[in-house]
Amino acid sequence: MSFRGLGLGLGLGRPNATCGMCAADHAKDTFMELKRKKIYRYLVFRIDEKEREVVVEKTGNPVETYDDFTASLPENDCRYAVYDFDFVTSDNCQKSKIFFIAWSPSSSRIRAKMLYATSKHWLRRELDGIHYEIQATDPTEMDLEVLKEHAH
Repeated sequence: MSFRGLGLGLGLGRPNATCGMCAADHAKDTFMELKRKKIYRYLVFRIDEKEREVVVEKTGNPVETYDDFTASLPENDCRYAVYDFDFVTSDNCQKSKIFFIAWSPSSSRIRAKMLYATSKHWLRRELDGIHYEIQATDPTEMDLEVLKEHAH
């Protein structure tokens, strides 16, 4: 499952003058399954530098918790992630918001931080239906309380 075309840009799904490559649709399709079919709670993406593509590294099934999700992120390396956050409003309505999380821990390599920072826009643009974006350099910046604040 991948988005091909990392480099100056991420040509996801169609030719792109910036990178000149097309994307495989698997990672985008996996995101759409999370969004529409609710068969995943979360997705974790990583950049495969050798193949120059963004790949789905892990999917979380719907019963997994936010703690399961945060445990799936590496301590010392960058990742992109999408989390489908379910909550109940003050009016007792069941709601769901999709968060895009750019995980870039302080301890990760500078090259990785730069690569993920420069590629984020292209990936983010292709994931239609994201409600909120969080940039996190340590776990406190993406704590469950942060998601709750954004969602309500």
